Amino acid sequence: MHSEISIIALFVQASILVKLVMLILLSMSVMSWAMMLNRRKVLNNSQASAKRFENRFWSGGDLNKLYQECGARSESLVGMELIFHSGFKEYVRMLKGNQRTPDAVMESTYRSMRVTLSRELEVLENQLPMLATIGSISPYIGLFGTVWGIMSAFVALGDVQQATLSMVAPGIAEALIATAMGLFAAIPAVIAYNRFSTKITKLENLYANFMDEFYGILHRQVYNQTRSES
Repeated sequence: MHSEISIIALFVQASILVKLVMLILLSMSVMSWAMMLNRRKVLNNSQASAKRFENRFWSGGDLNKLYQECGARSESLVGMELIFHSGFKEYVRMLKGNQRTPDAVMESTYRSMRVTLSRELEVLENQLPMLATIGSISPYIGLFGTVWGIMSAFVALGDVQQATLSMVAPGIAEALIATAMGLFAAIPAVIAYNRFSTKITKLENLYANFMDEFYGILHRQVYNQTRSES
């Protein structure tokens, strides 16, 4: 004969503190899965948007027309499109201003794109610190519940004359569920954090490479325009 493990039964029989630990871990697990689904959607959308815009940018079309198209939906721009729009907007603003030296124009343009890049990375990295926190502390929270449960089980043995394994086993089993739940919350969070961090790094490199290439195009354009005017 063998008895089947029932997590619900073990939860019901556990002490108040161990129950609280289990509920905290369950909440952290649900929270981490919600964040994972959200980050997955955001990163996939960012990758698809970058690919579409990159194909559009390098298709050989007029940059002024592309800038106007982006400006018409400026509220919905993300990632590479937003970097392009902010850079070209600053480039046009500087050319129309009093300060038209090529170095000043390009410095201001590059700074505008760099600020936009940093803000976009902040959006992509949102919720990742929380995932990392859940992945790192969940096992320790579960271990705390396990230690407390085992300690309570052994303390209870002091009230009986003759201790047996059957008396202490249920209490230990209840306590070990806390460790299992801690690992259940931590492992997916750690895997997701590493996966998302890799995707963000790739997107950052993609954005940075585009920014440098776009900067080179504007740099040649502004110097050619300066020569033609002089």
